[in-house]
Amino acid sequence: YILKHCIKNSIKLLFCGPTGTGKTVYMQDSLFNLDKESYMQILIGFSAQTKCAQTQDLIDAKLERRRKGIYGPPMGRRCFVMVDDLNMPVKERFGAQPPIEILRQGMDSTAYPATGGWFDRKDNTHPFRSIIDVTFFSAMGLPGGGRTF
Repeated sequence: YILKHCIKNSIKLLFCGPTGTGKTVYMQDSLFNLDKESYMQILIGFSAQTKCAQTQDLIDAKLERRRKGIYGPPMGRRCFVMVDDLNMPVKERFGAQPPIEILRQGMDSTAYPATGGWFDRKDNTHPFRSIIDVTFFSAMGLPGGGRTF
């Protein structure tokens, strides 16, 4: 019920729980059963080796340019990015986890009004890419046991 409500109202969601409780399966099942004409899915599985650039490139590859500096799924569709094992990336020297930071920046409509986004690493003429019509879902295990969150 909660996941369907969040999908319908485009609310960000984090599932947290012990390993083997079906968090990922439940989210994938719900996302794959959505109407393909109205929704698209991007699935990302984090590991200890996940890099910030990989995360950004995976999402950017699926989004289209809507107008100058604005990117999103094809017109008339909504995109759901599902991140599995959110707490797995290794912490850097200062304690941050860059793949998680790029996701935060992509959804932070306060720091990057009005929709969030990130800087384009390849095109210096249009440096900031606003991201629209994208909702983030994630799943993670409990802290500890080799996890870095």
